[in-house]
Amino acid sequence: MKKNLVFPALVLGVAALAQAQGQVPTKIAIIHVQNAILSTKDGQKAAIDLQATFSPRQQEMEKKRAGLTALQDQLRKGSATMSEDAKTKLMRDIDATTTRVNRDTQDAQSDLDEAQGKVMQELGGKMMAVLEKYATQNAFAVVLDVSNPQTPVLWAASAVDITNDIVKLYDQAYPGAAGAPAVPAAKPAAARPPAAPAQTPPAKKN
Repeated sequence: MKKNLVFPALVLGVAALAQAQGQVPTKIAIIHVQNAILSTKDGQKAAIDLQATFSPRQQEMEKKRAGLTALQDQLRKGSATMSEDAKTKLMRDIDATTTRVNRDTQDAQSDLDEAQGKVMQELGGKMMAVLEKYATQNAFAVVLDVSNPQTPVLWAASAVDITNDIVKLYDQAYPGAAGAPAVPAAKPAAARPPAAPAQTPPAKKN
C-alpha cells in the first residue's frame, strides 16, 4: 500500500497550538508518513488484511491472463494452417477476451486503490493527532512529510527525522492493532495488477 498523505494544515496548526501554550516553536522535523503508518501495528494488520482479501481476485486475474496468452499462442502457431473462418473466430475471441481482461484489471485496481485509500485516510487521521501533540510538546515550528519523492526537501539530517518516534507513540496510543480499520470483504480485489495484455497479433496473410 502506497498513498501520499499530505497535511497542509500541519505547520499552521502546530505553530498556533504552541503559541497558545506560551511556547515559541523553533525546531524543524521531517517524517515519512507512509512508512510511519505502515510500520504501526494498525498499519501492519491492515496490510495483512488487504493482502488476504485481495489474493483470490489476484489469482483469478492471473488465470484469465494465462487463458488469453494461450489463445494468442494458438493463433500465432496455427495461423498458417487454419481456415479463414477458424482464424477469424479465434481473433474475435482474443479481442473479446482482451477487452474483458483489461476491464477486469482496471476494476480490480480501482477497488484496491479505494480500499487502500480508506485505510490510509483513517490511520492517517489518527497519526495526525499523535503527530500534532508530539510536535506541539517539543516546540517544532515545522514538520515536513517527505513521503512524496517530489517533496522540495533535498536533504535532511537523520537527527530531525521523527518517523520512529511517531510510530512508537502511535502504538502506545492505539495498542494491539485493535483499532485497525476492517477491509470490506464484499470487494475482493487483486494486488496491483501487471501491465495490460499485449495486443492481438496480426494474422499471417496467405
